[in-house]
Amino acid sequence: MGMTENEGKMEGWLYLIRFNRFGLQYSRKRYFILEDNCLKSFKLIPTSETEEPVRSAIIDSCIRVVDNGRESHHRKLFFIFTLYNTSNHNDQLKLGATSSEEAARWIRSLQDSAIKPVKNLFSCSPRKYQPFSLSVSKRMAKKSIDWTKRSIDWTSSSSGHVDAMTSDVIAPSPWKIFGCQNGLRLFKEANDRDSNGKLWDDHPAIMAVGVVNGTSEAVFRTLMSLGTSRTEWDFCFYKGSVVEHLDGHTDIIHIQLYNHWLPWATKRRDLLLRRYWRREDDGTYVILYHSVVHRKCPPQPGYVRACLKSGGYVITPTKQGNECVIKHMLAVDWKFWKSYLRKAPARSLTIRVVGRVAALRELFRAKSGNTGHDFLSGEFSIDIGVPKSEREEIKTEVGLKRTLNKTEYEPSRQLSGASSLTGLNDAADEFFDVPEPSDDEPESCYVDAYPTKFSSAANFVKKLHDLAVQKKGYVDLHEITREESVSCCYGATLPKDSTSNMTCSWATADPTSFLIRGDNYLKDHQKIKAKGTLMQMVAADWLRSDKREDDLAGRYGSIVQKYAAQGGPEFFFVINIQVPGATTYNLALYYMLKTPLQETPLLERFVSGDDTFRNSRFKLIPYISKGSWIVKQSVGRKACLVGQALEVNYFRGKNYLELGVDVGSSTVARGVVSLVLGYLNNLVIEMAFLIQGNTSEELPEFLLGTCRLNHLDASKAVPTDSI
Repeated sequence: MGMTENEGKMEGWLYLIRFNRFGLQYSRKRYFILEDNCLKSFKLIPTSETEEPVRSAIIDSCIRVVDNGRESHHRKLFFIFTLYNTSNHNDQLKLGATSSEEAARWIRSLQDSAIKPVKNLFSCSPRKYQPFSLSVSKRMAKKSIDWTKRSIDWTSSSSGHVDAMTSDVIAPSPWKIFGCQNGLRLFKEANDRDSNGKLWDDHPAIMAVGVVNGTSEAVFRTLMSLGTSRTEWDFCFYKGSVVEHLDGHTDIIHIQLYNHWLPWATKRRDLLLRRYWRREDDGTYVILYHSVVHRKCPPQPGYVRACLKSGGYVITPTKQGNECVIKHMLAVDWKFWKSYLRKAPARSLTIRVVGRVAALRELFRAKSGNTGHDFLSGEFSIDIGVPKSEREEIKTEVGLKRTLNKTEYEPSRQLSGASSLTGLNDAADEFFDVPEPSDDEPESCYVDAYPTKFSSAANFVKKLHDLAVQKKGYVDLHEITREESVSCCYGATLPKDSTSNMTCSWATADPTSFLIRGDNYLKDHQKIKAKGTLMQMVAADWLRSDKREDDLAGRYGSIVQKYAAQGGPEFFFVINIQVPGATTYNLALYYMLKTPLQETPLLERFVSGDDTFRNSRFKLIPYISKGSWIVKQSVGRKACLVGQALEVNYFRGKNYLELGVDVGSSTVARGVVSLVLGYLNNLVIEMAFLIQGNTSEELPEFLLGTCRLNHLDASKAVPTDSI
């Protein structure tokens, strides 16, 4: 399916994903053109620029793009993304591409269009058909006069340059090389121990690194396959299936292993894993695994269920384009009797398994990178459409030291006949079993409907997995024994501890650990060490409630209001990270500026500007300074624009600006929360916040502030009704 991407214009074939009157999902192939903030849909490739589209939509600052991941329609795999209107979540458009790379380019182009001013409001010509509901023409027409009056300084550099997935944090590598085998470099997680093998952990984390002659997408498809093609390179693999499909980025898989590579008279091993994947902006793919417990897949007769503590793949494309670097990491408890098999043989098994990268390399070399043809085979034996009341409980097997309990499901927003998109469809449009003139395959295919989630994109979520909400019967929130909390004021519920010895506390992080855009960034794209912070972190809150808590800074008795009552010049910048669910958690960070806002023009523009400008500039740099590999890999160390990934609500007061960051607005966040919550007490999380500089006058960038969260504990969150 061809796609072209020219300056200011994007076009290609996509699939409209819709629901019919019976609630079944179907797809229709259409040719889309995105130009000048206008998304147009055609049945065929238009022969002239004046040809009228079937439907059209205005992509403005109210539109967000969600990466929904993979979905299967009659064994045809699509990579789905959804456009939705932030003012009306039922106003949405679901599209599918046939490759993840194609979907990623469309997502990036649509996001760029959303943060740019509408150049030609009426470029989408009216016609007898209604436009996509996303165009919301009445709303745009009402605001058309306002566009000429607004003086926001938009620049093409705001999102035109996408940084490669390099780290924005300066930190030592936790890995030490201990050998080389079959052309692969072998590493172990250092943990401040020797690298000579004398001081190994019981179940050490081991990583193999190699180069494969294939594109990152082709390698990703091959690794995701659980079909017969996997036996061409994975000598451990016997059989695999998907137990449950949680969302487009997350599923539960069951893998049975051969025993011919195990010690003599050893039973076969199997694994029940939660698998999560994502794609970075530079084409890097991350696949993460960890063991879980699921009632639908109990231990199998004749098998011993091994425990994968953490593991996965990182597939990074090289500059050559047709090669990629693969990192394969595993930390496995093979469940051997200690009296029967000691550490060294168990460790050698893990080393042998990560050596599969060499077999994968030879597969691509033999086929010249033309693999992944059978990536669907045997993979989609998934549990779709199970009523919520029948969803089975899934528990994380790794890192849980307390009993787990079920969380409530977040209500799914299902499309209905009254919704704006399906309301645009004629009854006759719901069923098509005849190909359109340009199609080589049937245009429409039906599958059971997945519950549709309306949320923002996924980039920011990879930074805040530890503060996300659960979904779809996935159970990893802990059954906690809550301690009685003493009454206190807002801004004093999380104690400060600069020594990092106290659990569930905060401190400031070293600003020189973070990289920011330098003076000449627009020319050389080089980043420099931050020298300090503009603001001082003065307080933090760790709260729980039965509802979302907004505008904490404006509440009576808060640290912000105490300063306001004194009439001082201090200005507060509050970041309120909200984690909705059966119990809503709030992590609020309070930063204070002692100098007048006017002395920092970019900050003054941010405080006084509109939400669109704020969403396009506020950035976060995360860093897990202490934690397991799988958590560090999930979060990453790359800066991201928060407002383009999550819904942010802004509250402006006399002496403060509060940002309410709704982590639950991301589908991927809900899908990966269980990965991190099991490790939360063992994590040290560092973050830096800044406003992105896009012009030479705004460079170099400066950090607003930093923080370090030491071993957060959900049981120690303070209930808001006690404040």
